[in-house]
Amino acid sequence: MILRPLPSLSRSIALRIPSSASRRHLFGASSTRSHQNRIFDSIRQPNDLHTLMLLSAAENRPLITMWSASWCSTCQAVKPLVKSLIEDEGVGQAEGGLGFTEVELDSTLIGDLGVKYMITSMPTLLAFSRQEAQFDTKLVKPEQMKDKEFLRNWLLNEARRGGREGGGGGGLFGGLFGR
Repeated sequence: MILRPLPSLSRSIALRIPSSASRRHLFGASSTRSHQNRIFDSIRQPNDLHTLMLLSAAENRPLITMWSASWCSTCQAVKPLVKSLIEDEGVGQAEGGLGFTEVELDSTLIGDLGVKYMITSMPTLLAFSRQEAQFDTKLVKPEQMKDKEFLRNWLLNEARRGGREGGGGGGLFGGLFGR
């Protein structure tokens, strides 16, 4: 049995390549990034934090975590200010956006998560960039967290990091790779 191509397929096929003027760019060439800030539900178990870190890393969006407990009155005073800056004022959106969540250290399911991330006082603000805790920029002083301008600048700096620098805060090797 001999197989032969159908006559309709034996014609030559012309390929059309669009001119450079009519090409559409499928990938953004712009260096400006603008995403909405996101406020997530509170973290009550380690898997919740892991999931949010993966999501934030996929979006190149730093994740701001506020480590607190229900009995911490300072935490209850700082949390509305942080949420207001991120949610209402949109601090960090022009730089690519921020994610925010509260980690409830008094949850029965939280385990030793606070020990893993060296949380020694409450409240603590700790940013994650590409799933890496940014220990060098961690905030632990309540007076800094209550200072709206200081907090705004801290959030802007974390947003500018934009998920680009991991490795504990972009130290010696943090900025050398992946730019």
